[in-house]
Amino acid sequence: MVDLLALGKKAKLAARRLALSSTQQKNDFLHLLAKNLEIQQERIIAANGLDISAAHAVGLSEAMIDRLLLTPERLAAIARDLSRVADLVDPIGEIFDNVSLANGLKVYKQRVPVGVLAVIYESRPNVTVDISALAVKSGNVVILRGGSETIHSNGELVKVIQTTLEMVKLPSDAVLFINEPDRQHVLGLLKMHETIDLVIPRGGASLHRFCKENSLIPVIVGGIGICHLFVDESADLEKALKIIHNAKTQRPSVCNALDTVLVHTRISHAFIPTLVDWLKKDGVSFRMDGPALQIYGENVNPSVTLAGEKDFDTEWLSLVLGVKVVDTIDEAIEHIAEHSTGHSDGILTNQLDAAEKFTALVDSAAVYVNASTRFTDGGQLGLGAEVAISTQRLHARGPMGLRELTTYKWVIHGQGHIRP
Repeated sequence: MVDLLALGKKAKLAARRLALSSTQQKNDFLHLLAKNLEIQQERIIAANGLDISAAHAVGLSEAMIDRLLLTPERLAAIARDLSRVADLVDPIGEIFDNVSLANGLKVYKQRVPVGVLAVIYESRPNVTVDISALAVKSGNVVILRGGSETIHSNGELVKVIQTTLEMVKLPSDAVLFINEPDRQHVLGLLKMHETIDLVIPRGGASLHRFCKENSLIPVIVGGIGICHLFVDESADLEKALKIIHNAKTQRPSVCNALDTVLVHTRISHAFIPTLVDWLKKDGVSFRMDGPALQIYGENVNPSVTLAGEKDFDTEWLSLVLGVKVVDTIDEAIEHIAEHSTGHSDGILTNQLDAAEKFTALVDSAAVYVNASTRFTDGGQLGLGAEVAISTQRLHARGPMGLRELTTYKWVIHGQGHIRP
């Protein structure tokens, strides 16, 4: 059995040691890890094969199995991502808000790691490497709890990571792994407030809800996206079709894929039939509200049906798209306020005042103007990689890269100052 208490103590000790590490050491770790993943490729892929065989045996879907799969090409891509993280500016030690007070005290804030992270995630084994890279580069220790479906892959990857840490004289306990799939370990982690500083769940709504309801530690929530695009009456409809196509079909199983299109009534008769024709070639099916279905025509296409009661509250993660007609931008904003999860929402418009109103009133972590929602991604937004996508308001919102894994401390320099 995993001794969570001992694991937490190891993590806390490693965090103090990691605080003394240099940027050069951390970058050396990332570059060497990229090489070691290639050197140990055969062992990693063999371990992954055990997970893939088990996944077939229990009847996981082909889409899920594809998420689990590691190939030489995918490992090479993971290694390239490590090099990108190494190229990023190290935020640790940054000094900001530097002031000199009237009494002579020198005061500033200094960026420091959050401390010990617990990351609970599912499926993709590349997440193990991504999170470890970001945690070490930002000076954080991480306790990883992956899903049972990747237990062998993750175990082998963590061995390579820990060996690489030792090779560059960093604490191997900077990355710790719970190698047992017992779900009770998740509950145990959530109670370790004396040694864990932040919990980051990466998974479905049930995992996020479980963590929020049971944790004694701050939890970053997010990664669940019911994403919208509003096609304003002034939008360039040709561009709108391409943007919607990309947002829906480029990778439909991810959290920033498009779920609902809101169409202004003044362009709805011209746009909705064209939208269906444009997307149905890629296998998209549609859930339309009454006005939209009336415009398109009932029983014309079996892939176009009336939206059900919960359809506009569903994160599809597949080639299904909701379509609704709205009379005004205010109605579009109201619909998003009611149904969005605060992840990624956007407007397609040629009116500056409409864009400004939309971005001011839509309270999502990422708000788009004339662009696909698929850019809510750490790599796409210049972060190198991400540990999660936050949809909460405190500490961090949107893709969480290096800077989002830090906090700060006040540093006050005096010359024998005492308070009168």
